[in-house]
Amino acid sequence: MVEKQFTVVADSGIHARPATTLVQAASKFNADVNLEYNGKTVNLKSIMGVMSLGIRKDAIIKITVDGSDAANAITALEDTMYKEGLAK
Repeated sequence: MVEKQFTVVADSGIHARPATTLVQAASKFNADVNLEYNGKTVNLKSIMGVMSLGIRKDAIIKITVDGSDAANAITALEDTMYKEGLAK
């Protein structure tokens, strides 16, 4: 299992468009991918789960990945977070 913590820097937080981008990135992998925020954990492959968290700017989130392709998945998700300007 690998995990990575991020601070959300996007002014609008993680709303529909960036959430969709993250879900699409996570869905490319076989590993179980979860997103944790404010004591709640959701499947990062579920747009409804991600949207239900209501992640705002300056939020601290954690992505955990468990599976055979976990290392590749966390790298791809980290790249997506930075490329989309969501996190630092």
